[in-house]
Amino acid sequence: MRWIAASALVLAASPALAEDRDYCPTRPGLGTTPCTIAPKHVSVETALTDWTLDDQPDQRTDTVLIGDTFVRVGLTDTIEAQLGWTPYGHVRTRDKTTQAVDTAGRVGDVTLGMKANLLHPDGSGLSIALQPFVSVPVGRAPVGAGNWGTGVVVPVTYDLSTTLNLATTSEIDAAVDADGSGRHLAFSEVIGLGVKLSKVLTVTVEGAVLRDEDPSGKTTQDLASASLAWAAKDDLQVDLGAVAGLNRAAPDVELYFGVSRRF
Repeated sequence: MRWIAASALVLAASPALAEDRDYCPTRPGLGTTPCTIAPKHVSVETALTDWTLDDQPDQRTDTVLIGDTFVRVGLTDTIEAQLGWTPYGHVRTRDKTTQAVDTAGRVGDVTLGMKANLLHPDGSGLSIALQPFVSVPVGRAPVGAGNWGTGVVVPVTYDLSTTLNLATTSEIDAAVDADGSGRHLAFSEVIGLGVKLSKVLTVTVEGAVLRDEDPSGKTTQDLASASLAWAAKDDLQVDLGAVAGLNRAAPDVELYFGVSRRF
């Protein structure tokens, strides 16, 4: 009887242990996290504002995204459902030869996906996950892609110490063509190092290479990023970050500010 009672207590405590895991938002940074949201919890992660400058020899493009949101719902101890959407984006393009200015305000596409953690769903030690997704053409160009797309992300993290965390994010996509008529191969690799400055502050530096095989012109973007995350409460994180383009094909700079909340 004592053995049965002890077993029942262990089984009853197991879900609670999963629910009590530390909050691990996918924000901020270029990569993502392999940890999953525990069952019965929801994470809402929003870029309150996100500005990108792409200053090319012939034109300058400023893109501002407002409320770009990613929702994660814990289904099991190792699986979460995901929903992403950009409610508004504003794109301003200035032709440097004619000085003509074109502006567009649009909603973005919806992203549906899931994440299945294969090792350590709380993100501790060595953690690995698979994250397939599909983009639904809700928005229109230049904010939306205008067609269906799909891909899979493989995030991996490893704790080098109690303060240092090494992370990689590999991704391969069937990305939508620039003209919206079909799909092509695109893939990327992100490598980052997270440094825990204190119990509530973490800084992350990253480098990324993005390859896009669009029929209208193949490009390779090299990026560098730095971000800061502040765990204001156990279920609340505030972040800010900057991304710099390292070659001509990449946007010059991106600045963002966001918040993540677990319910």
